[in-house]
Amino acid sequence: MQFQNIVKILLAEGDSAVSASLRGLLQEWGYDAVTAATQAEAWAVLQSDHCPRFVVLDWTTSGIDGVEICRRIRARSRGEYTYVVLLTACNDSQDVVAGMEAGADDYITKPFDSAELRARLWAGRRILELQEQLVHARETLRDQAARDGLTGLWNRVTILDVLEKEISRARRERSSIAAVMADLDSFKSVNDVWGHLAGDHVLRQAAHQMQANVRQYDSVGRYGGEEFLIVLPGCDLQGALAQAERLRLAVAAESFASPDQLAPVTCSFGVAVAHGSGRIDSHRLIREADAALYRAKRNGRNCVETLAGVSSTPPHQPVADPLWLAAPPS
Repeated sequence: MQFQNIVKILLAEGDSAVSASLRGLLQEWGYDAVTAATQAEAWAVLQSDHCPRFVVLDWTTSGIDGVEICRRIRARSRGEYTYVVLLTACNDSQDVVAGMEAGADDYITKPFDSAELRARLWAGRRILELQEQLVHARETLRDQAARDGLTGLWNRVTILDVLEKEISRARRERSSIAAVMADLDSFKSVNDVWGHLAGDHVLRQAAHQMQANVRQYDSVGRYGGEEFLIVLPGCDLQGALAQAERLRLAVAAESFASPDQLAPVTCSFGVAVAHGSGRIDSHRLIREADAALYRAKRNGRNCVETLAGVSSTPPHQPVADPLWLAAPPS
């Protein structure tokens, strides 16, 4: 595993001769050395984007105050850890303690032995790599906890949290937001006729089609069973209807393979829209989308409706029963 910001080292050394010597050693050992001759230069590098997470600081010489930089590093709030090694010409235990209390992870006295320095740098790099692996594992677990285990979409808790956040954004920006409830038509018959494994397969394929056909900043979650909630930030009524219609067509066009044949599956959609200039309530928005969804079911399924009765598909459009409603072959 390679970590670019770990093999990059900030070398803050005021003595140009020592700095050149150290930089040569670091490059020889495979590190990318960024040098700074003053405290201000060192701190500017540490404030930049993708700054080194490994720092070698001179204790105090030519304007560099390594202890002060240590304090600043530890005082700032950043998710990634910065490993700090102090270079000092003093071997006094009280100074060493002061440096460690300021936030240094290790120290080495000058004149230093190159083999010892290399070993200490390797130990620091190993610690940073382990920390990187722990952060990656934590983020993976956090993402897994937010996802629906079957479809990979956001789970119910997460998609509702997304809706609340987007409502807050709509209030701040005085913009529109739409909530779309989607439900696979006659899905119970999939499980009853073909079995739950086939039903799971249909759910995964439908989820994939929905995720693949929304905008990058839209969010799709499994609300429960065969129901999905889609959050559309910045969408007015016409835009939300158009987006829901694209999703309806994408699901209807998919060939859902069952163990015995291809089973056409359709989906009904209910759309609700609110504007940030008025009162927006997530419960009310979901209730309206849910009521619109039931209107779509009553109007023959495989259509898009709103609570006000505005539809993106002709009313009472006849929909043939899916093939999987028939008895499976014996």
